[in-house]
Amino acid sequence: MNIYVGNLTFDTTDEQLRQAFEEFGEVTSVNIIKDRYTGEPRGFAFVEMSDNDAATEAINGLNGQEFRGRTLNVNEARPRTDRGGGRGGNRGGGGGRRSW
Repeated sequence: MNIYVGNLTFDTTDEQLRQAFEEFGEVTSVNIIKDRYTGEPRGFAFVEMSDNDAATEAINGLNGQEFRGRTLNVNEARPRTDRGGGRGGNRGGGGGRRSW
């Protein structure tokens, strides 16, 4: 099961997060998300656990708990949605007259 972990301090390491979740079972992977331009942590991570029961226990045991001075938000990660191609978004159209 893939688990979302939010409200992390920016100096949290993969190992610290792994240790917290290993109290509930085997951790397959830890991925602290970083800004693609600055490389700085964004304050959230994904932890993957192979046993769904252990993952559920970890979610229940860690959600709302203090970790390194902050209250964690822990829940099952939602599947990633396709954001579309490289372009898109609501970036506005071409010229045209605009009245401000």
